[in-house]
Amino acid sequence: MKENMLDVLMYLFQNDMNEEIDADPDRESIQTELLAAGFSWREVRQAFDWLDSLVDRQSIPLLMNPRSCRIYIQAELARLDVGCRGFLLFLEQSGILDSETRELVIDRVMALETDDIDLHHLKWIILMVLLNQPGQEEAYAWMEDLVFDEAPGYLH
Repeated sequence: MKENMLDVLMYLFQNDMNEEIDADPDRESIQTELLAAGFSWREVRQAFDWLDSLVDRQSIPLLMNPRSCRIYIQAELARLDVGCRGFLLFLEQSGILDSETRELVIDRVMALETDDIDLHHLKWIILMVLLNQPGQEEAYAWMEDLVFDEAPGYLH
């Protein structure tokens, strides 16, 4: 089975949900566990780099006009299909994501080295971003219910 960085992130998130992702003092043992689970060193390293960058990129306040509309650049359009972009808009209009968190989600999607981002994967990325955002506990709980109501095949 061909694994990618997103698979490593999802596995890590599913198996260590109750622990802080951003500041685990025993990173080496987690890396060893991931290698033993069959992930490559390259994908494990990339996943940890992705998580480190997520922690470093806490939401930066954006000056936004509430009536403005997000315009996606070509690379974002190629990575996020209409369903994914529509879901992001739905979450923002529902108050689950704000503009800063939406931008962080898009940044983390663009940081993945895969073009295979579907709605299911986007939901996982949103969940990981919300977990690492202070004050987003309600939004995280909502997304957690949404993701785990749909994902029985991914649970180990």
